[in-house]
Amino acid sequence: MKPSLRDRWRAWRDRLLIDPRFHRWAAAFLPTRPIARHESRALFDIVAGFAYTQVLFACVRLKLFELLAREGPQTAAALARRLSLPEDAAERLLAAAASLRLVDVRGGGRWGLGPLGAPIVAQPAIAAMVEHHAALYHDLADPVALLRGERGGTALAGYWPYADTAPGATPEALGADRVAEYSALMSASQPLVSEQVLEAYPLHRHRCILDVGGGEGTFLSAVARRAPGPRLMLFDLPAVAERARLRFAEQGLTGRAEAFGGSFFTDPLPAGADLITLVRVLFDHPDDRVLAILRAARAALPADGVLLISEPMSGTPGAEAIGDAYYGFYLLAMGRGRSRTPQRLAELLGEAGFDRIRQLPTRLPLQTRVVLAHPARL
Repeated sequence: MKPSLRDRWRAWRDRLLIDPRFHRWAAAFLPTRPIARHESRALFDIVAGFAYTQVLFACVRLKLFELLAREGPQTAAALARRLSLPEDAAERLLAAAASLRLVDVRGGGRWGLGPLGAPIVAQPAIAAMVEHHAALYHDLADPVALLRGERGGTALAGYWPYADTAPGATPEALGADRVAEYSALMSASQPLVSEQVLEAYPLHRHRCILDVGGGEGTFLSAVARRAPGPRLMLFDLPAVAERARLRFAEQGLTGRAEAFGGSFFTDPLPAGADLITLVRVLFDHPDDRVLAILRAARAALPADGVLLISEPMSGTPGAEAIGDAYYGFYLLAMGRGRSRTPQRLAELLGEAGFDRIRQLPTRLPLQTRVVLAHPARL
């Protein structure tokens, strides 16, 4: 096969970039110097990325952002006392956090919230995910062993027990103690996604909405506030569905929202919904299980029904690293999930009996994208 023009250009580029003489020339030549510096910084950011995440992790673990938001800017000495750190260590952490725009320096030698630290106070789900990343850091201690499947069990696989794909695994038999922690995390992080979905698609036009894999009911609770008309149904593992029933009762939704327990791999989905939602569900599973979920949704939908899929997706412009680097390795550690492109989802939807597939824009595509599909006409 003859190489394309693009491939020949990239081969020429590669020869340049592996030549140390070119790097010395590019760093010294005035027109190329800014490019050389930018690319050097980008490469070093990848090399140093783990240290950056640990600075963030330390700030979250110490509740530094909450402290600054509640009590205002403070000196390093005052913060050292509040955080139970030696003053030198507090100064080191603050300088590192400032370099990452998590905090910034104020007048009088005080430290306050930075432009990237303040949103963590506004969105508690971010801090919850950062705390949860301790398991991911453990699993990535030897990424080559993880890729080769030599690690055996991983911390994330234990954290998300429903994602166990081993032969004979029965996630529907999980008890309340096994689902409590991950259900709480999903509930805390759900508002980041719910708002995007509610802005992208008018759910109020439907008679009944079934949220499959709906966790503790956080998404449907948000739907209830935005769209007072539709009846609401939730389907999840029995122990998770019980937690959803409690949430619905607390919010006065018992007469309108109903939770069903079961496994979408072995049990039929409840009938009666003209909209089925899959919010951050499919990317937890390999293709064969995704097809099983989609076929179950197809069987449960009427001819005029709609399937809505919402999750982070691979190949999102401007967020490629999130879809393929972050979620690629996170889902590998978790089990056999995969971040998919909208095109790949469309292929799976077609195989499961859906057509008229289209994407809807969301305000923050890096958090979630939305795909709609309709049952194929027979």
